[in-house]
Amino acid sequence: MMWWMMNGWNGRWLANGFIWGLVSLIMQAAIVIAVIYLVIYLINNSSKRQHKMNDLLEILKERYARGEISDEEFEEKKRKLME
Repeated sequence: MMWWMMNGWNGRWLANGFIWGLVSLIMQAAIVIAVIYLVIYLINNSSKRQHKMNDLLEILKERYARGEISDEEFEEKKRKLME
């Protein structure tokens, strides 16, 4: 008989090959989904941070316009926000 027939190609090894192929496919899909999720998370997080900084800058401008802070304080706080 041929080597592959004697070593299980027609028996249980075929099932194991199918199972490991399926596991490999699932793992690859999980990695792709995780990468997509990470990219979306980082984009949203960056957007939220930018929005928060814009809100803080608007509050700073309002305080400056009302005269609550001096020119020097405004410039210093603005510089710190931009860092």
